[in-house]
Amino acid sequence: MTIPDYNSPAALKALLDANGFSMQKKFGQNFLVNAQARERIVSALEIERGMRVWEIGPGLGSMTKLLLDAGARVTAFEIDKGFIKLLSDFFKAEIESGALTIARGDAVKTWKSVYEASGLPDRFFGNLPYSIAASLIADTIERGVRFDTAVVTVQKEVAERMTAKEGGSERSSFSVLCQWAYDIKPIADLAPGNFWPKPHVASRAVVMTKKSDFPSCENSQLFIKMQRSLFSSRRKNIRNNLTAFAGSGEKAERAISLSALDPSLRAEALSLAELLRLSDALNSVILS
Repeated sequence: MTIPDYNSPAALKALLDANGFSMQKKFGQNFLVNAQARERIVSALEIERGMRVWEIGPGLGSMTKLLLDAGARVTAFEIDKGFIKLLSDFFKAEIESGALTIARGDAVKTWKSVYEASGLPDRFFGNLPYSIAASLIADTIERGVRFDTAVVTVQKEVAERMTAKEGGSERSSFSVLCQWAYDIKPIADLAPGNFWPKPHVASRAVVMTKKSDFPSCENSQLFIKMQRSLFSSRRKNIRNNLTAFAGSGEKAERAISLSALDPSLRAEALSLAELLRLSDALNSVILS
């Protein structure tokens, strides 16, 4: 089957109609129909021939083709059975040669089994459905999986949370996780008109580079759970939230004192370094 004109909404719609398929709103499907934007985003991956790339949500394969043309060996995670059928037809030769593997199902559920079977890829990539973007990125970080380079297109609001600094209203537990694991830089903002169908919100492509000086802590799982708890009730200060998390006001007070923090501060006011310091202090209190 001939690969469609990825720049033409009319051609894409005609293809879907001819095969009896339709866009699944529940999967957050939107195709990037701007060729220059696709090329710019893929180039940010800095692919070298033979690199292994995970692609989340390939859709009809517009980005997949660019990845394969660059010499990548691609594992494409796709949940839509209709799209899987079309991808299998478009890239039959690449699948037979082993250059392309399709991982069927929800990437949030399947990425772990693929990781366990084949290890960490060289690159992580995707135009992430808005409904899963934050949860998928957070899940990999929380499980200790950090990609050397990840390039993702997400809802602009999600991208802003990824880079939100302390003191801002957009600062969240997700912000802390992302900045703990990666250096994050924007590639391009994409208005709804760059996609078909047009989403109701703007998007942003970002490149996430694994931190070479990864900020360590004494107990990473404690840090992950603690900082999530501190953001769980945003209107409460760290004394109250840490008391609830530690199950003891005394432990909370001792940890805050050891970390030399103001107990009246809220979580969004703390820097990553301060949160890590508080986590180590709490770990010390728990072990004492």
